[in-house]
Amino acid sequence: MNAFRTTTRLAFARPTFQTRIAAPMSVRWLSDSLRQKLNEDVKSSDIVLFMKGTPDQPMCGFSRATVQILQVQGVDFDKHVKAFNVLADDDLREGIKEYSEWPTIPQVYVKGEFVGGCDIMLNMHQSGDLEDLLVKENIVPAEPEATKD
Repeated sequence: MNAFRTTTRLAFARPTFQTRIAAPMSVRWLSDSLRQKLNEDVKSSDIVLFMKGTPDQPMCGFSRATVQILQVQGVDFDKHVKAFNVLADDDLREGIKEYSEWPTIPQVYVKGEFVGGCDIMLNMHQSGDLEDLLVKENIVPAEPEATKD
C-alpha cells in the first residue's frame, strides 16, 4: 500500500532538475550559426516572408493568403520583399519556428521585427493596422485623403 502511494505521489510531483534532464526533449535547440543566419535574413529586406513555396507559386493556402494581403496593400515585391521557401530547407522550416517562437508558417517580418502569421496579417489588414505599419515604415505611400467637394 505504501509503495502505491509513493508511486502515485511521484507521478504528480513537480519534476526535479534531474528528472527534467533525463526526460526526452521535444524542443530543438537552434544552432548559433542558424540563429545568426536568421538574424541576418530577417533584416535583409523591408519585408521578409518565410513561406511554403514562392510568392509566384505559393504551396499552401495560408502562404497564398499572406502574399495576397501584401499585394492588396500595394507592396512592391521586387523592391521590398524577400521570401524564403521553407519547403526547400528542413532546417530553415523548423529553425524559423524556434527563432520566432511562433509554431506556424508563413511568418512575416517588417524591418526586422516579427509581425505574425497569416491570421495576424489578416486581422491587421482588416483593422487598418497593417496599412498604418507599412506607411510608417515607408514601404507603401500614404493614401491621399479624399477632398471634400
